[in-house]
Amino acid sequence: MKKTLLLLCACTLVGCASLKNASPEERLAHAHALLKTMPLVDTHVDFPESLAEHDEWYKPNYTAHALRHPIGDFDYERARAGGLTVPFMSIYIPSSLQKTPGRPRQMADSLINMIYAIVQAYPEKFAHAFGTGDVTRNFAAGKISLPMGMENGAPITSVADVAYFHQRGIRYVTLTHGRDNQICDSSYDTLRTNGGLSPFGREVVREMNRVGIMVDISHLDDKSAWDVLAVARKPVVATHSGSRFFTPGFERNIPDTLIRAVAAQGGVVQVPFSLYFLSSKSREVYQAIQKELKNQGLDENTDAGRAFIRTEIGRAGFGVSQVADHIDHIKNLVGVEHVGFGADYDGVGRSLPPDLADVSMYPNLLAELIRRGYSDSDLRKICGGNLLRVWKSNE
Repeated sequence: MKKTLLLLCACTLVGCASLKNASPEERLAHAHALLKTMPLVDTHVDFPESLAEHDEWYKPNYTAHALRHPIGDFDYERARAGGLTVPFMSIYIPSSLQKTPGRPRQMADSLINMIYAIVQAYPEKFAHAFGTGDVTRNFAAGKISLPMGMENGAPITSVADVAYFHQRGIRYVTLTHGRDNQICDSSYDTLRTNGGLSPFGREVVREMNRVGIMVDISHLDDKSAWDVLAVARKPVVATHSGSRFFTPGFERNIPDTLIRAVAAQGGVVQVPFSLYFLSSKSREVYQAIQKELKNQGLDENTDAGRAFIRTEIGRAGFGVSQVADHIDHIKNLVGVEHVGFGADYDGVGRSLPPDLADVSMYPNLLAELIRRGYSDSDLRKICGGNLLRVWKSNE
């Protein structure tokens, strides 16, 4: 222990490059220590969706799930353990709601109200973050910030809605999700309804730039993403998109050409942790695990089901290293200033590496990056500095 403390003190002065060849325990200890000194931002946590999915939403005392949520990936206890201090709460609008006029907005307002209720219930633990200054103040006060991003722009049916949702606290909008909408086309949809960003979508992007909402290109098809970059006058973000280099043909991840273009405009790509995004092989393996889970009659939300999935993912050799590979690739392609974390916790079922299974485990990823030679300065950028820069430039 004494040796570890001495090493950590030395690392504070010279950066964590000296820990590259240290023991795993020393690297992990340094990761924990570093996270106490800086905000850790994750741009995509589907905690509100998790409460809705598990029928816990708006039941008596439902806000207590923010303190401890055995079913999901996020809660206060584990966020504290993992150093997560700025989880963007995803205000997720299912594409199925687009069929009913007014329903997407109703859903958005309800989920936004949920976040307000959590902060009101536990003001000593959580706080709103409507700007980067709030993040700094909340971190100094020892509180977890709960900024909000809206996943799927379906609730935006007029340009005036952009300012409305900004007033309600939305600080990024993922322009679409699983289906084309009135703004643009989805990477998962084959219809290509708009042929990219629609004329209305162009107005929406310009208004988002004006009022101070970050434009998120995750879930967009390539044409829509390129159209956004042609219209946007402020840096954009991909809040939870991996590199297509590792998943050829999977349009949900973004290609090197688009990563370069996002970086050239000052933006950032936030890497997700799910096996669906890490590689073509990992996606195939997880689908096979899900099939076997069903064959054995196990429920992924039970202890037995979770244990089975984690064991099988670990046995297949998938873990924190594959997430670090995406970060390496983006860093080598455009620089460490243009990559961050968008884990997609609570939004991808159990398709997570065992050593990144919930929000308590970010230090494992930092320790792996330290092993690969990332400095403290690099980690400060990846953990939040890059995203906060983009956010501030949009404010």
